[in-house]
Amino acid sequence: MSVPAVAVVDAKTPGNVGTIARAMKNFGLSELLLVDPPEGVQEKHGEAWGFAGRARRDVLANAREVSFDDIVENYYTVGLTATTNEDCRKHVRFPYSTPAELADDLAELDGDSCIVFGREANGLHNRELSRLDAVCSIPASDEYPVLNLGQAATVTMYELRDLTVEESQLPDRQHERADEELIEHLYEKFDDLLDAIDHNDEKRHKTVRMARRVFGRAHLTERETRTMMGIFRRASEELERGRELRDRDR
Repeated sequence: MSVPAVAVVDAKTPGNVGTIARAMKNFGLSELLLVDPPEGVQEKHGEAWGFAGRARRDVLANAREVSFDDIVENYYTVGLTATTNEDCRKHVRFPYSTPAELADDLAELDGDSCIVFGREANGLHNRELSRLDAVCSIPASDEYPVLNLGQAATVTMYELRDLTVEESQLPDRQHERADEELIEHLYEKFDDLLDAIDHNDEKRHKTVRMARRVFGRAHLTERETRTMMGIFRRASEELERGRELRDRDR
């Protein structure tokens, strides 16, 4: 699939356009389409420029002003709305997907797509939504489900990140568990610590088993295992040294 375009319809403030451009840059989208944009939205050092951050020189600078007809005619369109119908008796705002579900749908799409955001105050009108191919809504509290335009755009694009971002600033999350021989050494050091503190013999079996369960769930890496071994060893040595000093002073 191609990376979706983002359209903003009749934005009232340049700042919201800049916020959306910044979110696009954060999550790997670049094609910004503006339908009836406010004046000065691409003005250098203007309000949108300030809100766009590093997106001001590419996403915002390359934004194109288009008509709603252009979007409908050239893209598979998904309209964002906070309000949906309660059931299938009406079809303008139903059925709808969540942004996470939308990501799955777009992953299977072979063609150009566009995510369409409406006005800050009242979003997309029914007559506009009726011309779009699909509807998406962000699950939120029933008491207050309406997000502002910048929030809605950021949440939606975040959910699309697996489709649009090849690499992020986060390191690899692969977790390599220490080999079992090393982990057994850890349990030996823990057992030595129990000796050093004169742990109750009747409770030792349960204590060791509990430690195995805790460390087993943690899937310690080699570095973590060696660190814990070092702590147990130092604690045991300090306890033994203290015991020797007490014996010497008697």
